[in-house]
Amino acid sequence: SVSHSQITRLYSRFTSLDKRENGTLSREDFQRIPELAINPLGDRIINAFFPEGEDQVNFRGFMRTLAHFRPIEDNEKSKDQNGPEPLNSRSNKLHFAFQLYDLDKDEKISRDELLQVLRMMVGVNISDEQLGSIADRTIQEADQDGDNAISFAEFVKVLEKVDVEQKMSIRFLH
Repeated sequence: SVSHSQITRLYSRFTSLDKRENGTLSREDFQRIPELAINPLGDRIINAFFPEGEDQVNFRGFMRTLAHFRPIEDNEKSKDQNGPEPLNSRSNKLHFAFQLYDLDKDEKISRDELLQVLRMMVGVNISDEQLGSIADRTIQEADQDGDNAISFAEFVKVLEKVDVEQKMSIRFLH
């Protein structure tokens, strides 16, 4: 769980972002966060804060989405095995990352979706041809059922060896 002092810090971060002082944040408010402004997937991460069709997020929603990025503390690993999984568990972090790719929300990352993300990540200095072959190779390595797309299970398998904990802990608090 998030400590009281963390909540207080997050709340002051939230209110400093809330330029209209109405208790909610808009997409524009998020675009002022430097870490997101320089992140090639910033817009997608920002979208993750907004439920379908909403263009405002309140403090609770802000906290809930941020929870995915909280590093897992060692003392949390031994927590109640039967309790609900924390939002920042490995599989929830992976699912959150998966959704940044899976734009049409069909639970598969298609070659086209992969290409869009790759293009955002590398910018314009790589030819479409090179990007295409990276996308093809990635799908080839990940795709186990031969549907030319990456399912969540396949995504998890590819990332088995990646330290998601470190890579997906954006520290908004500092």
